Amino acid sequence: MERQSRGRLLWSLFAQMLLISAFTFGGGFVIVSLMKKRFVDERHWLDEQEMLDMTALAQSCPGAIAVNAAILVGWRVAGLAGMAVCVVGAILPPLVLLCALSVVYAAFRANRWVALFLRGTQAGVAAVILDVALSLGSRVVREREPLRIIIMAAAFAVAILTEVNVVFILLGAALAGVLSVIRRRGRERGT
Repeated sequence: MERQSRGRLLWSLFAQMLLISAFTFGGGFVIVSLMKKRFVDERHWLDEQEMLDMTALAQSCPGAIAVNAAILVGWRVAGLAGMAVCVVGAILPPLVLLCALSVVYAAFRANRWVALFLRGTQAGVAAVILDVALSLGSRVVREREPLRIIIMAAAFAVAILTEVNVVFILLGAALAGVLSVIRRRGRERGT
C-alpha cells in the first residue's frame, strides 16, 4: 500500500508539473505563481512560507527559476524521486516544443520576414543583457567594497580582452569571493 501511494504521489507531482509547464506562457515567475496555487492553495503539500522561501532560493540559484523551483518543490514533497519527476515534468514541454521548432527552423530562417524578426530579437536580447549587467554592476559599485569592484572589473577586462571561456571567468570570480570570505573569517577568529 505504501509503495502504491508513493507511486501515486510521484505520478501526481509529474502530471501537475507537466500541465503547469505545458500551458504557461510568460516566464518562470508565472510558473512559480501557478505552482504556489497548485501545491499550496489546492493540494496543501506546502505552506505559503515554504513556497516563498523556495521561490527566493530558486531565484538566487543559477539556471531557470521554473526548473529550480521544480527541484525544490519535488525534493520537499517526495525527496529525490519527487525532485526527478518534477524536473522532467517541468522541462519536457519546452524540450518537445524546441525540438519541433528546430525541425522547421531552417525553412523559416530562409524567409525574409523571419530573418528580420530574428535579427531584431538579437538586438533586443543584447539590450536586455546589457541592462542586467549595468544594473548588477551598479549595485556592486554602490556597495563600495573594493574587492568586489576589483573582481567585477577584472572579470569584464578578461572577458573583453581575451578569448577565455566565460565559465572559467565565473569560476575564477567565485574562487576569489570564497577566498576573501575565508580570509575575512580567519581575521575575525584571530582578533
